[in-house]
Amino acid sequence: MKSIVDAAWHHFVKVAELGSVSRAAVAADVPQSVVSRCIAQLERDAGSPLFRRTGRGVVLTELGEQLYPRIQRLIAESESFADDVRASRGVPVGDVRLGLLPSTVPSLAGPLYQRVLKQFPQVRLHLTEGSSSQLQEMLDQGRLDLSLLLRDGGEASADEPVLMEGALCLVAASNDPLAGRREIRFEEVTRLPLVLPAEPHPLRERLVVLARKMGQSLRVVAEANSIRLQHEIAASAAGYAITAPSIAAHDQGRLAALKIVEPVLSRAIVLAVARHRPHTLATREIHALLLSMSPAILSQESSGA
Repeated sequence: MKSIVDAAWHHFVKVAELGSVSRAAVAADVPQSVVSRCIAQLERDAGSPLFRRTGRGVVLTELGEQLYPRIQRLIAESESFADDVRASRGVPVGDVRLGLLPSTVPSLAGPLYQRVLKQFPQVRLHLTEGSSSQLQEMLDQGRLDLSLLLRDGGEASADEPVLMEGALCLVAASNDPLAGRREIRFEEVTRLPLVLPAEPHPLRERLVVLARKMGQSLRVVAEANSIRLQHEIAASAAGYAITAPSIAAHDQGRLAALKIVEPVLSRAIVLAVARHRPHTLATREIHALLLSMSPAILSQESSGA
């Protein structure tokens, strides 16, 4: 079923999201000239520019900023209406945009895609990988329908089902003297050279506050915003990372994880739903599928089984 919103406005939204006419054209699989003509026609109709050209691409003008959220909502409502019409037979149809945390991609992405293809062949699953803060922002902006997110101890809300809960660990090189231990007290951790995410970051803030309560301060020797980078630095013996206990298979010979205790730093992976996107039969079915299959897969990955 054709979208109620003119295709030109779809190109407008994609250019605004990607900050580039050429990238929007690639994403839409159309020639760049088509996107350029659509934007030019919209600007003629509006009587004012919608984008301001920069050295790195384009940014929205004041008028563009005003129109962007309204057009986003119209497109989302149009897509939802079209999906509802197609799904009137009770068959899930349409696009579902899901965010995955990097640590969950190896174990979950493949099995999830296989299940969706088999059970819901008319659902188009779009996966995005990112940090919890990046995925939260995309969810808030309505760019994702569903997302796995991290929540520190007790922070998950009632409408965010917990898929897996565990404790943070100190990650060290496998040849480090600490690697033979199973646990380490947080007070000991504060005296070690740490590799942490750059500020502002929820985990960094949590660790700083906890250390301050103990009359300690953290020794941060390197900053890295991805778990992969943190683990690489830890493997080089240049510092210690603080992450979930899951270690990629190819790193298990290079890294060791010690559970942090006194206190135990609990952390959960939750399934969050966009508040500003209409939900369809397809998003509801994928939500249910994730609830049914993710806990076992993630728990198995965490245990190293």
